[in-house]
Amino acid sequence: MNQLTISRNENVKQQTFPELLKQSVEKNGTRPALAFVGETPFTYNEMNSRVQAVMAFLEQMGIVKGDTVALLSTNMPHWGIAYFSIVSMGAIVVPLLPDFSSDEIKNTLKHSGAKAIFISTSLVSKLPDRLPSHLKHKIAIENFSLIDAPTETPDFQPGSLPEKEYPVAENDLAAIIYTSGTTGKSKGVMLTHKNICSNAVQSKTIQNITNTDRFLSVLPLSHTYENTIGFILPIINGACIYYLSKPPSPSVLLPALQKVKPTIMLTVPLIIEKIYRSKILPAFTENKVMKRLYRYTLTRKMLNRTAGKKLIKTFGGALHFFGIGGAKLNEEVEQFLIEAKFPYAIGYGLTETSPLLAGFGPFNGKLQSAGEPLQGVQLKIHDPDAETGEGEIWAKGDNVMQGYYKEPELTKHVLTEDGWFRTGDLGIFDDDGYLFIRGRSKNVIIGSGGENIYPEEIESIINSFKHVLESLVVEQKGKLVALVHFDREEMEKKYLNLKEGIDDFEAKCAEVVSDLKVFVNAKVNRFSRISKVEPHKEEFVKTATKKIKRFLYKKDIAS
Repeated sequence: MNQLTISRNENVKQQTFPELLKQSVEKNGTRPALAFVGETPFTYNEMNSRVQAVMAFLEQMGIVKGDTVALLSTNMPHWGIAYFSIVSMGAIVVPLLPDFSSDEIKNTLKHSGAKAIFISTSLVSKLPDRLPSHLKHKIAIENFSLIDAPTETPDFQPGSLPEKEYPVAENDLAAIIYTSGTTGKSKGVMLTHKNICSNAVQSKTIQNITNTDRFLSVLPLSHTYENTIGFILPIINGACIYYLSKPPSPSVLLPALQKVKPTIMLTVPLIIEKIYRSKILPAFTENKVMKRLYRYTLTRKMLNRTAGKKLIKTFGGALHFFGIGGAKLNEEVEQFLIEAKFPYAIGYGLTETSPLLAGFGPFNGKLQSAGEPLQGVQLKIHDPDAETGEGEIWAKGDNVMQGYYKEPELTKHVLTEDGWFRTGDLGIFDDDGYLFIRGRSKNVIIGSGGENIYPEEIESIINSFKHVLESLVVEQKGKLVALVHFDREEMEKKYLNLKEGIDDFEAKCAEVVSDLKVFVNAKVNRFSRISKVEPHKEEFVKTATKKIKRFLYKKDIAS
């Protein structure tokens, strides 16, 4: 088998959640650990005390090692306390995304065999009327009280301790993560203590974390990206994590940034791309003089550097690590971040790999690269193309899942007998060992001449065009069609302010569509040119990391 293998290995000591938490509490007991923005944080000692009390509470409800316990909640300090309580007694946590539909919640509760569920009051209405017979207890996560319970039931007692000791091994199952991906059916990814803990420990090799760091969490904790990198990693290193009590709208987020002054944040590309297109780019392109200056490399870099300093202040002034993952970052936006000297970092991984496989820290990357393999992880390009070197990315390491829960055949399809995980992503390594992602193998469109067309690369160009919010490139009768969601409100402001009638506005829309097609086709190779642009009125349905659920739109095009 022809292959290229890149590996950066470092021995990882045995790791389990209770052991790592114990070590962190011993080192950082009086340091702040978890808080809502604007509130006094739990210290590590207080957090650990609550973990022990919740373990005692679960004991009273009959939860034993190996039982599954669901966790359906918005981000809050008690989310992490419930999580550590479950895994520290050898039970298996099943974090559910708050955006899951009622049907998805019903199916995952049934499939996982959950015996109890921690749930935030705002999400109780999503629970099915008839719960699975094995689910005996509903626990309000805000105060750990039982919901709809008989009168003679156990109560949560702060300061209580579990009666039993719970030896936990690193190969014990810690979590079942149900993905809501871009390709359809939700699968339960089985991750052990070793899978998650080793990945969190090794992630520190990309960015050093200390007990003076402050994290501001804006992504759902139930997603593996935020869970491992934005929760487990800071906790085992003594940092403090702050949560928003409301969704991260600008009116909520901007004051929070000034209060917390985070040193570290994790986001997805959509967040920084929106900031760039709505706030930064207009300042450089709407004024004729500024627009002319921005065309020249030297003045553009100077302007971007100034904008970068202002952006740091917007994020509180102390930011030294701005992690971006979950999807590919737009090239134009990344070029701005480089020239702005903004401390962005890139990570690549999957739920099945706990999640991180590769990445780079601030000022240590390459444009459009996913970085170098994480220490302790082996990556290889399986059966690379003789001319391009491209092929499917395979991964191996302590962070690779045990398989899909109750899906042995599906597991065999993605895990080889010798432990390699088939990621389904296509990529290539450069001469320095940096990984470049081309796209998902399932998304590749084969051109009329047998060429590989990567829709993600075309979409990146489309999304850099004026007034475009997001896009999706699909194949229709052998032609490439771009479904484009425009910022219609912004377009209306711009063109109706010119006192033009609605007929003229519609004409302007048609003009923008025509200009977009010319813009894109001038930047792509011959076989990647789009034949048609179709405006898409609604925002595309997305996963937790803001990737479009492509399978929902292939049906529309085929019809």
